[in-house]
Amino acid sequence: MLQEVLEYIHNYFRKESHQGTFTISDGAISPAVSLKEGQRFWIIGSDLNDGVYTLRADGIRDDDDNEAAGLHDETFAGTICALGVPPAVLALTAEISEWVANNSDAVNSPFQSESFNGYSYSLKSGTGTNGGSGQLTWRDIFGKRLERWRKPYV
Repeated sequence: MLQEVLEYIHNYFRKESHQGTFTISDGAISPAVSLKEGQRFWIIGSDLNDGVYTLRADGIRDDDDNEAAGLHDETFAGTICALGVPPAVLALTAEISEWVANNSDAVNSPFQSESFNGYSYSLKSGTGTNGGSGQLTWRDIFGKRLERWRKPYV
């Protein structure tokens, strides 16, 4: 979810970029890039590993904190960017993830349902922000709060 949020605000909070040829083998990157434990980084230009990851003491994790789920062995010419994502953005991303988990059925449904006094009905949703379904997405709910970090798209 973090990568999706950073893409939405057009801001990865880049601190330092390292360009070159990198090899990923058994969850390790060489040549080594200077990162602190807990720091996020962004791999760009890889055929198999593009994305945001976190360096943990027990290994590299993807942006949803899954243990090296997306790291595949390869050699690629690209960029690895050290990121400095503010704690407030990380906290808001956790809120967004929770909202998505709690509302995914409604967001993905093409119907709006309502029930009262033992009577219920469903209507096909009209046009709206979620690909025409009319349902609110996390962008609708949290967009205003993310606005302060949003950069113009270039």
